[in-house]
Amino acid sequence: MENDDAAAAATTGQFKALGHPARHRLLAALGQGEATISQLAAALGSNKGSIAHHLKVLVDAGLVRPAGTRQVRGGTEQYYRRAPGGLPLEGADAPLAALTGAQIPAAPPGSFVTRRALRLTPAHARQLTAVLRDLADQPDDGGDSPFYELLIGLYPAKPAPLDD
Repeated sequence: MENDDAAAAATTGQFKALGHPARHRLLAALGQGEATISQLAAALGSNKGSIAHHLKVLVDAGLVRPAGTRQVRGGTEQYYRRAPGGLPLEGADAPLAALTGAQIPAAPPGSFVTRRALRLTPAHARQLTAVLRDLADQPDDGGDSPFYELLIGLYPAKPAPLDD
C-alpha cells in the first residue's frame, strides 16, 4: 500500500528546512525519541533560543511534530518528535549527503552502511518497498533496547552516461 504522506513529503519548504546543519542534528537527536527544547539544548550543547528557532522551522516544514506536554514546576514542557514517514529524495543527492554527512562518519565500528545499485523487477521493487516501509514505520515500543539510526532509500537509478 502506498504511503501518501511520504509521497507528498518533498516540498520546497522541507528542503529549505534541511539547509542548516543544526536541523540535521536536531532530526538525528529526535530519532532517538521525544525530547523537550531543554533536553535538546543540553544534548546538542546549544542554547534553548537557537533550538527553539530551528525546531519551529522543522515543525513549519512538517518534519517535526509536537508530541505532547508535561506539567513541571516552572510551567509546561512541550515534547517534540520526528514526523512519521520519510522524505523522498527523488534524485536529490545533495540533501541526502547533508543528512548523512555528520552521522555516517561518526558511526561506531561494526555499523553497516552501504550504497549500491540492484537490478529488481518492478514486482520485487514494490515488495521490497513494502517491507522497508513496514520497518521504517515501526512505532517505538518504549522498551530498553538501544536506538539504531535507519536511512532507507529505494528508487529507480538513472542510467549512467555513456563514455564517448
